[in-house]
Amino acid sequence: MPLLKGRGLTGIGTRICLPLCALLLVAAAPVDRAALGIFSGWGAFRDANPPRCFAIATPERRSKGDRRSFASVAIWPRQHINGQVHFRLREPRAPNSPIRLIFGDRSFSLVAASLDAWAPDSRADAAIVAAMRSGTSMRIAWVSKDGRDRSDGYLLAGVATAIDAAALGCARR
Repeated sequence: MPLLKGRGLTGIGTRICLPLCALLLVAAAPVDRAALGIFSGWGAFRDANPPRCFAIATPERRSKGDRRSFASVAIWPRQHINGQVHFRLREPRAPNSPIRLIFGDRSFSLVAASLDAWAPDSRADAAIVAAMRSGTSMRIAWVSKDGRDRSDGYLLAGVATAIDAAALGCARR
């Protein structure tokens, strides 16, 4: 059974791609980044300086040249932040346009800059993380700077384990 469902990523290709993608992320990362594990489509990492841990994934389908988009859930121990969601968009958002995170029939409004989006507050972070833990997929939708509807979809298999690994990684520092 494939780890990820997506264009061209099935069976052996997926089993090779995920560890390779994780290795590339670690190789391009700061020297003080440690991999905590890869869990289906999600990875968990710990940075020493500044101290933070996070679960991270790339969209299910990526467009050619898209190397920036991701979804993450971070723990910042010094700031007493646990479970902060962050999304990097694959292309700039139209100024003042809405951005939504969708789980089936439930959705959340996000606050955003041009390429980044977050929950509006810690309460929304907690609700989004709960939806991530219980869901199978999510989609972030926005209007691009040139007026086109855009969205990125994420599979949630492994997200709960990756979030837990990140939390343990920061608890053990």
